[in-house]
Amino acid sequence: MPDPGPSPLQSSMPAAAARFGAHGHGRGIEAVGCVQPALFAPPAQPSVADRTPSPALERILCGPSGLGTAGLSLARREEPPAPPQEPAAGRPIPGLYYHPVPEPDPVRVEEVSQRIKAWAVDEVELYPPEWEDQFDGFSVGRYMVACHPDAPTVEHLMLATRLMVAENVVDDCYCEDHGGSPVGLGGRLLLAHTALDPLHTATEYQPEWTESLHSDAPRRAYRSAMEYFAQQATPSQADRFRHDMARLHMGYLAEAAWAETDYVPEVWEYLSMRQFNNFRPCPTITDTVGGYELPADLHAQPAMQRVIALAGNATTIVNDLYSYTKELASPGRHLNLPVVIAEREGCSVRDAYLKAVEVHNDLMHAFESAAADLAAACPVPSALRFLKGVAVWVDGNHYWHQTNTYRYSLPDFW
Repeated sequence: MPDPGPSPLQSSMPAAAARFGAHGHGRGIEAVGCVQPALFAPPAQPSVADRTPSPALERILCGPSGLGTAGLSLARREEPPAPPQEPAAGRPIPGLYYHPVPEPDPVRVEEVSQRIKAWAVDEVELYPPEWEDQFDGFSVGRYMVACHPDAPTVEHLMLATRLMVAENVVDDCYCEDHGGSPVGLGGRLLLAHTALDPLHTATEYQPEWTESLHSDAPRRAYRSAMEYFAQQATPSQADRFRHDMARLHMGYLAEAAWAETDYVPEVWEYLSMRQFNNFRPCPTITDTVGGYELPADLHAQPAMQRVIALAGNATTIVNDLYSYTKELASPGRHLNLPVVIAEREGCSVRDAYLKAVEVHNDLMHAFESAAADLAAACPVPSALRFLKGVAVWVDGNHYWHQTNTYRYSLPDFW
């Protein structure tokens, strides 16, 4: 069979899914031949000490194989990858469960870094000159290349990079570092969200809304990044992203409400908030960045939603752990998992931090177990590739936190 080339964006169930569904008679996941019971039964929870990947997980990490799947290879790119590089500086958190990744392609990193800065400065006027060092120190090009090694072109990488930068400027300017405040946050987030999910209103008032999209850096960034994304994404993928951004904004509001009332949540409450205020919008677009589509009915299945949620939860606790000393040095009290554990469980800051590492490891094992179960139950090529893409994003996210010594340093707990 001739090489089919990179898989295109698809707006309907791929042929492979129909082939697997030869014995299915209903709609949804049964119709694509996925084994229903495994998808809805809660997965067995491995112990923290059990770090041996299952055969199904190894299958995810290796990618799909067999007739007609050559186009899903992560090696298919617009240019050959650069030679392997020495690992970057940065100390991983002792005891943290993670998977090392190869150094991201420096050619792509440089190209993405240049293009994202041009977009930020020239297209959306994202930041004043005095913030330039912080923008450069974020190293977003290295971040996104590490998280999306299967992106077929640099423009595909730019889809994720613009959205990542836009999300961070909303967080900084509306919520935290650069003038953010919990007071009035809901109104600001609502208006910003209309840059992602357009307003359909009375004709008389439409021009005022359109003008408002250029009124501040967060809305300019959201509007521009979403326009680029929608040009490449299918309508289903774009709507999926909008939904996950609404989840993110709801998480921002919960944290802001606690800040306004000076409330320290219970640990379970904090983890509930973090399932919404987390990185989920980033790995959920891994198929768009990869140039293919996970069909909407597969994405919506509870088993896939569990995988995506656990990936977002684990990667966000990584942020809590690596940014711990940075947040302690900032004015005010910043809620993160170690702080909440210390307050609510009455333990030392060191013990709370080490327990937060254990919580992260439990989430990672649950994520890998859920992904392996789903891969075994539903071996559809697009689903396998998506699961792999999410796993790679999880690993790339850790890599960036570990190596970004401009932003992060570890506490002296070991």
